[in-house]
Amino acid sequence: MGGCHEGRLRLRRRRSVRTAVATAAVSAGVAVLALGTLAGTATAGVGPAARGALDIAQAAPTAATVAVGYGHSCAVRSDGTLWCWGSNSRGQLGDGTTVSRNTPAQVGDTTWTAVDAGTTFTCAVRSDGTLWCWGNNTRGQLGDGTTTTRRSPVQVGDATTWADVSTGDAHTCAVRTDGTLWCWGFNRLAQLGTGDGVYYRTTPVQIGDATTWADVTTGFAHTCAVRTDGTLWCWGDSSTGQLGVDVLSYRTTPTQVGSATTWAQVTAGYTFTCAVRSDGTLWCWGDNGYGQLGAATTYKTTPMQVGDATTWTTADAGFSSTCAVRSDGSLWCWGNNAGGQVGDGSMTHRNTPAQVGDVTTWGTGVATGYHSCAARTDDSVWCWGNNWSGQLGDGTGGIGDGTAVPQPIPVAFPG
Repeated sequence: MGGCHEGRLRLRRRRSVRTAVATAAVSAGVAVLALGTLAGTATAGVGPAARGALDIAQAAPTAATVAVGYGHSCAVRSDGTLWCWGSNSRGQLGDGTTVSRNTPAQVGDTTWTAVDAGTTFTCAVRSDGTLWCWGNNTRGQLGDGTTTTRRSPVQVGDATTWADVSTGDAHTCAVRTDGTLWCWGFNRLAQLGTGDGVYYRTTPVQIGDATTWADVTTGFAHTCAVRTDGTLWCWGDSSTGQLGVDVLSYRTTPTQVGSATTWAQVTAGYTFTCAVRSDGTLWCWGDNGYGQLGAATTYKTTPMQVGDATTWTTADAGFSSTCAVRSDGSLWCWGNNAGGQVGDGSMTHRNTPAQVGDVTTWGTGVATGYHSCAARTDDSVWCWGNNWSGQLGDGTGGIGDGTAVPQPIPVAFPG
């Protein structure tokens, strides 16, 4: 349950820390899927009617999009600018240095539509459809054909049709506007879904020949994705049931999770997974050592509903905690709370959803790890939890400072 990088254990953050929103519209038998960025989770509002020609439109987010790694954070603001802060030991902030920052630093001067933060690397999509990655590259997770660590963004190939991206511990997957799915990086536990025994890949490889992928999310060593017909597929490591297919082994190619065709959004955590259905229900499965599945139970190898609420809109799974937003704009988190990442003002682990304050203006942008960040509808970004590298972005914290903040504080963007 770990990856050895730079001589020490890296506990993987999530999952799917990128976000996509897919809205299926059927007109004259043609399904149009519009993808835009929202936050650190994979979001795809798709259903059984979403079949036919796929046309994915890219647009800048209407509210901030957030992503968190092991010790760094990033956000795409509504004006399309990209900002990162926190730990920078592997160049994951993309500012050309390895100097950590406790306030946001802008990445380039272009416009971006999506971002996701891996453990110690970052990837993002520009408004022109190009894909860029930077930071740790020991397993080829940057996709530039090398294993060279990069301190500034490097382009992934020359394609201009990338719609969204998800970064894991040491592997990356992304969806193109033609509905194809591509993965690269570490493949020791079949997390790339290629069906072969290649240890790692340094450039993107297409997963199967399907052209109906709407969105993808990556965990430590597993991957899940939703298709435009509302079906859910997972592959890679399932040693704690995180694939949701009732096995404790692994799968080398995409395997369907049950037979439901109403999956709308999925997010992969360290060794667990959560997903929202189109009826607003939330389901989780896999490891439950800290109550991250939202119930006092053991691990689950198939989806288990979280409570009986039918108003969930999006969720994000972290190392061992989960956060989710409801349709009334309220934010709820649960699971591991040792660093205050649940955000309820305590450091008590929670095995059921706990509301984060009483604010009801949270957008769909939320990301959690050992710290959490979320965006409000006014485009402001708030973070909480561990702050040892300044990853909360408020101007405090730093290397060796173990300060934890158990409730949201605003990120100090310039100006």
